[in-house]
Amino acid sequence: MIQNLWMVMTDLAPWLILGAAIAGLLHGLLPSDFISRHLRGRGGVLKAVALGVPMPLCSCGVIPAGLGLKKDGASDGASVGFLISTPQTGVDSILVSASFLGWPFALFKVLAALVTGLLGGWLTELGSSESSSTEARPVAASNDELKGIRGMVEHGLDTVRSIWGWLAIGIFVSAAISTWLPPELLRDFSGTGLVLGVGLMLLISMPLYVCATASVPIAAALVMQGLPAGTAMVFLMAGPATNLATMGAVLQGFGKKVLAIYLVVIIAGSVIAAFVFDAVIGAGPMGHGSHEHEGGLIAVVSAILITGALFWFAFEDVRYWWQRRAEPAAGAKVLELQVEGMTCMGCVRKLTGRLEAMDGVEVAVVELEPGSARVSGEIELEDLKAAVIASGFRVS
Repeated sequence: MIQNLWMVMTDLAPWLILGAAIAGLLHGLLPSDFISRHLRGRGGVLKAVALGVPMPLCSCGVIPAGLGLKKDGASDGASVGFLISTPQTGVDSILVSASFLGWPFALFKVLAALVTGLLGGWLTELGSSESSSTEARPVAASNDELKGIRGMVEHGLDTVRSIWGWLAIGIFVSAAISTWLPPELLRDFSGTGLVLGVGLMLLISMPLYVCATASVPIAAALVMQGLPAGTAMVFLMAGPATNLATMGAVLQGFGKKVLAIYLVVIIAGSVIAAFVFDAVIGAGPMGHGSHEHEGGLIAVVSAILITGALFWFAFEDVRYWWQRRAEPAAGAKVLELQVEGMTCMGCVRKLTGRLEAMDGVEVAVVELEPGSARVSGEIELEDLKAAVIASGFRVS
């Protein structure tokens, strides 16, 4: 179990860091209103999917990038389209798929990723009152500090921090499945029909962390063992786009309705693609190359960094929970403000840290809903307001 846990971490961590870095770069380098102007409405979904298809991000790497787009003003539909299409493809995944399963398979998978991404994004647009308008949303924090290198780093960290719990659950479950359901067991299902094979692939791949590139040899091996080629399509579409960490992040970031659309589109899309491919194209030419998902020093260092970050985020949340329970000392001066512009727990932690660093503050409690900051200690109201504004938020 420990070995599989570490293997999942080394597979996941570099892509997670890359996704966070992309989120930070998009936030810092693009104009404040660029994403909110271009990635909204049906046209915004198309642009988001076109941006995501060639991007080399796996399922957990795309989480911070997709949530970062939403945080910067992209509509729910554009963000969901990006989340669905991006992990299924990528330039590296396309080339490796062509090597193992042939160019017809690789190109068909790209087409399927485009269609499912557009469909998921447009359905989300239709069902979301938030994204029904193509007007740009104001960006919550507009001070110059958030557009520098420090702001990029903070933005990238915040996207990971907001989903650390679901990431931890997904990592443990993925390692457990790998421990108790080794790939050798799948050989018993060789020779089964397409329907049974598709169902088996969905059952295995959906909760599991599967990298789009690293999973290609596994899919090719299953086909060579006797499973229909369409089952590889399901494995390489549903697997990279879903796992417990991704589903939890979509639930937390967009709600139950969007999560339902997300899952239905991916499941139905991968199943339909499997049957269409098997009926129209068939197995196609099989490549004989070999591909090994690169690990080495970068993967180990990334896994160590992400492991440390997860423990730190857990400590922060426990500390925040404990602070909320704290009562001000008897007779202590208490000030409370209503704060606008906070969009996530990253904003809450940022403002909490800023207030705690002020001279005279004993306890600072910041609430995301309904948006408030309460401090106790020897501090003046005007100083408190100035600290909130300096953090990039507004005092109502």
